[in-house]
Order: sequence, then structure tokens, then C-alpha cells
Amino acid sequence: MEHGELRGVVALDGPSGTGKSSAARRLAATLGARYLDTGAMYRAVTLAVLRAGVDLADTGVVADVASAALVVQGTDPDRSTTHLDGADVGAEIRGPEVTLAVSPVSAVPAVRELLVAEQRRIIAQALDEAGGIVVEGRDIGTAVVPDAPLKVYLTADAEARAQRRAKQDSASGRESTLDATLADVQRRDAYDSSRAVSPLRAAEDAVVLDTTSLDLPGTLAALLDLVDAHGLLAQPSGRVRG
Repeated sequence: MEHGELRGVVALDGPSGTGKSSAARRLAATLGARYLDTGAMYRAVTLAVLRAGVDLADTGVVADVASAALVVQGTDPDRSTTHLDGADVGAEIRGPEVTLAVSPVSAVPAVRELLVAEQRRIIAQALDEAGGIVVEGRDIGTAVVPDAPLKVYLTADAEARAQRRAKQDSASGRESTLDATLADVQRRDAYDSSRAVSPLRAAEDAVVLDTTSLDLPGTLAALLDLVDAHGLLAQPSGRVRG
């Protein structure tokens, strides 16, 4: 089935293990749009902080490291890349050390301010060059692009999310157990939902999509229906449907 091209921003939020990243990339690729993984940007800054060997509780020093780090996030949905100070760190930022530290680093207000500004710049550039972008993270609809024409909050029960995460880790060659992954999922949920700045939550006007019983094709189909229903598909002539 052919689809038009995306015009505007689709904001996808939700905790890890909901299928958010895979669905966001596939949606962007299907609709000829750009894709932004904001979580990868926070992970890259976290890696910079870990490499600097600073105390995660020293928010001032953490903010200084973040400010000095050069993070470049690619927006090609078929090849999403993350570079830190000129080096590709796409694999390293998914390791257990970064996963454990990313929540406290991303909770630092100055870090969020810095990265949100860069995310907005990337989004504006993508809209100018490609016309549409799918942005995924934890505060896209509430803080990064609060005026996005379509906001979707993906959710799923913790056990299902842990199983997906464990499967992803195994496929990537990272060692993990289901119990450990479930504990990590619950830890991040609690930390991200309770932080003072931009806590993880659904925007008031977001569509909540439960993916517990959905596979990737099912999630993608649901998202495509929502994009179409919100009039964000342009036909080849450039006319937006609606």
C-alpha cells in the first residue's frame, strides 16, 4: 500500500520497550521523513560524562561536560547515527554503563536545556529540507515540540517491555537476564516519571497507544492510521490530505 509523504512533526513519547524506536524509524522511512532519536543524544552526553570521570551528583560539572561535548545526531531513518566528538558511538551508548547513568544525567536541568535547544534546531532544519520528521523520546510532546500536530504516547506493561528489551540486548550481543532487565525498566520508569524537569508523561492532547499485544507491523499500522486521520499526508503533488 502506498502512502503520501509526511508533512509536519509526529511526536512519539513513552518508556523503553514499547517499540517506540523501531516504530518511529519505520514510520519515518515509510513516509519519506526524517527521524530523530532524542534518547541517543542524552546517551551520548552521558557517555561524555562517564569518560570525564566526574561525579554524577555534581550537576554543575555534569552540565559543563555536556556543554563541551560535540554531539551530532543523524536523521536518516535507514541509518540513524550518533557521533560524539567526531567518533561514531552508536554501539557504545547502548551499553549497561550508559544505561545506568543516563537517567540522572538527563535529569540535570542545564543538560535538558542544552539538548532541547539542539533538538529544536534539528527539527526546524528537517521541516525546511524534508517537510516532515518523526521525533521520539520522553518529553517530545510536552517540552520539545508541544505544538506538534500529532502526539502519540506509547505504553505497554512492564513485563512485555522487559521481554522486548532483553531480546534486543541478546540480538545486539549484550548480556542480560529478564529479571535484571525488568528491574532496569522499572527503575527508569520511576526515575524518569518523578524527575523535576520534563518528567515522563503523556501530553494532555496525546493519543495513548498500548503496544502490549502489538508487534511492529501492528504498531506501524496504527501510527499510519493516526497520521492519516490528522491530515498530515501529502500526495505527490504536494497537496496535504485533509
